[in-house]
Amino acid sequence: MATQILMPALSPTMEEGTLAKWLVKEGDEVSSGDIIAEIETDKATMEFEAVDEGVIGKILVSEGTSGVKVNDPIAVLLEEGEDASAVDEAESPVPGEAQAEAAEDAKETKDADNAPAEKSGAKSAPSAAPKTEKAPAAPQDADGKRVFASPLARRIAADKGVDLSALKGSGPKGRIVKADVEAAETGKAAPAKADAPKAEAAAPAPAAPTVSSSAIAKMYEGRDYEEIELNGMRKTIAARLAEAKQTIPHFYLRRSVKLDALMKFRSQLNKQLEGRGVKLSVNDFIIKACALALQSVPDANAVWAGDKVFKLKPSDVAVAVAIEGGLFTPVLKDAEAKSLSTLSAEMKDLAARARDRKLAPHEYQGGSFAISNLGMFGIENFDAVINPPHGAILAVGAGIKQPVVNDEGEIEVATVMSMTLSVDHRVIDGALGAELMKAICENLENPVLMLA
Repeated sequence: MATQILMPALSPTMEEGTLAKWLVKEGDEVSSGDIIAEIETDKATMEFEAVDEGVIGKILVSEGTSGVKVNDPIAVLLEEGEDASAVDEAESPVPGEAQAEAAEDAKETKDADNAPAEKSGAKSAPSAAPKTEKAPAAPQDADGKRVFASPLARRIAADKGVDLSALKGSGPKGRIVKADVEAAETGKAAPAKADAPKAEAAAPAPAAPTVSSSAIAKMYEGRDYEEIELNGMRKTIAARLAEAKQTIPHFYLRRSVKLDALMKFRSQLNKQLEGRGVKLSVNDFIIKACALALQSVPDANAVWAGDKVFKLKPSDVAVAVAIEGGLFTPVLKDAEAKSLSTLSAEMKDLAARARDRKLAPHEYQGGSFAISNLGMFGIENFDAVINPPHGAILAVGAGIKQPVVNDEGEIEVATVMSMTLSVDHRVIDGALGAELMKAICENLENPVLMLA
């Protein structure tokens, strides 16, 4: 039976995407690992590889189509000897059967990809896209006729040593499915569909009151305006930040820091690094200051995980980068262990690739803490929204010369920068947040200590 090619989940948070471009056409032969399409997620355009080999029998979703749900069929793959009739079968499967198996297959892959690293500290290499093992070729019975089985059933049968030709399928048109293989292994018949336990439906959460675009259009009827369609990134930003503001109990800690010592130290370092082509920014010092502060206050280096808190050991610091139509938060991993020049180079590279939308998911996911700096735009202070699952985000304003009272009680002019720490109260309590903010300020006001 022909196999449906489904819209893949190219990141853990992806729910839908845009099929940006097909790199194959109907009738083309493909092998496992061949790149067959480019798919635009909420953050980037990524390549999609074929899992099985065969011939593209039909393309179901044309390129440029947006809002394609994960696990929706996008094409039909024919195996050797199959013709157009197999395409018709694959296009109209018994409702729920193919989708249920595909969802389970995708879940198994996701669970494997998200399995925690061993306690020894080994780190698993991140994957840009979940991949599944290629299913074995369709078997034949004693008369040489093909035995119809789902790709997942074929994989399980190969792993368990189950002879598919000896099984009777309970799927659509007698197709062998996962339950048949597992039942054969345990010597039990696969349960009929009607006997399958039904999941208890959860009560739907009350929907937030919204105003439709048509109602807004009517409100502004007769006025001159431009209607702008939301792209995937803007939809995701809207959904994530609305969720964050509604579900995370934010509280805010504000402090001002004197930057004069840092500015002088930065000038000296940049002169010494000029020959290497390195120029440190104030933001590089802020990243380092936050990374070291998370080490000084380790209980604040944590994220919310629903029913528990994950306390991290390394300081993985995310930094907001504005791009056209949205923003990225690339993560500088192990920031506490890197030199200022290394952090500077890495940040410049991540920011440049973020603006070109060339970041891989593992480069902008994760971290425990974020920095949003609008000081370069002249903003004096603001409150940032926490980026889940982070425990906190630091909003950084502009450094402004103003009169201050020094330790001797005298008035002098100093460069003062305002900062606001937005904190998730489920993860970090008030006193702990204050301790973290104090450590950040001490690092910035005594920059030499950051090199110790």
